[in-house]
Amino acid sequence: MLVLVAPGQGSQTPGFLSPWLELPGVTDRLRAWSDIAGIDLVHYGTAADADAIRDTAVAQPLLVAGALLSAHALLGDGFAAASRLGAVAGHSVGELPAAAVAGVLTEAGTMALVRSRSTAMAEAAAVTETGMSAVLGGDPDEVAAKLEQHGLTPANNNGGGQIVAAGTLEQLAALAADKPESARVIPLKVAGAFHTHHMASAVKAMEATAQDVTVADPGVPFVSNADGQVVGDGREVVRRLVTQVSSPVRWDLCTETFRGLGVTALIELCPGGTLAGLAKRNLKGVAQLAVKSPDQLDAARELLAEHAADTAE
Repeated sequence: MLVLVAPGQGSQTPGFLSPWLELPGVTDRLRAWSDIAGIDLVHYGTAADADAIRDTAVAQPLLVAGALLSAHALLGDGFAAASRLGAVAGHSVGELPAAAVAGVLTEAGTMALVRSRSTAMAEAAAVTETGMSAVLGGDPDEVAAKLEQHGLTPANNNGGGQIVAAGTLEQLAALAADKPESARVIPLKVAGAFHTHHMASAVKAMEATAQDVTVADPGVPFVSNADGQVVGDGREVVRRLVTQVSSPVRWDLCTETFRGLGVTALIELCPGGTLAGLAKRNLKGVAQLAVKSPDQLDAARELLAEHAADTAE
């Protein structure tokens, strides 16, 4: 059984869309999505520097575009081979392209939602200087106590002893100076305290946009960040996409669900690396592949062909 996953913010790197423009039709597709997203995806995905694509209003549409492009290349136009997947999921903003692959959202609806999400989250982040830091290792109870002590929120639980703390820059600096024993604290390349109360205003903006998008029930099991549950109702998927902006990401619970479903392989869409790395540590014995450029597509297709038989019923 193969799970297809899409990465979240912080995975972007300068020029990561450049090799994809060599594929037929990709430039036209990006131009069309750019009109909806309100940014030039070709420019930001090929020529912009690291600081420019760190901007939330830029990073999120870029990541959604990368995931959708690689999903088209792997599964065919319209994600024709999606029915061969055992499940789909995405980390944070990666839930949007995952919902598109599952058939819940149209591509136009996906880009409209990410435009609303990214713009509103950037505006919310500008109110107060906030950020996020990964806390790696340490005793889980001590880590939780330190975060509470410094007024921080455990915004992401990625499993395997990786918690992402979110809050003001002052709170994060205090944590870095007062680390939990045996833990490392690493600042992340994001521009706000996502998945916390700091993003409450962005939820309202997404709610308004979500009312106008076309929604269908998923044709592939969709595993939600909220609690790791498989959600079979399209409207419920969209409701969770909206509320997730200010709620913690429980990737640890998604991983448990993958295991319970009998996952044997995992492919991470472009720009892959982070989630495949987590799978390598937390899903022992499960084949994993990160798609960074079209060079990995043949290997991804082989992995899909090998493990798709386990999804057929």
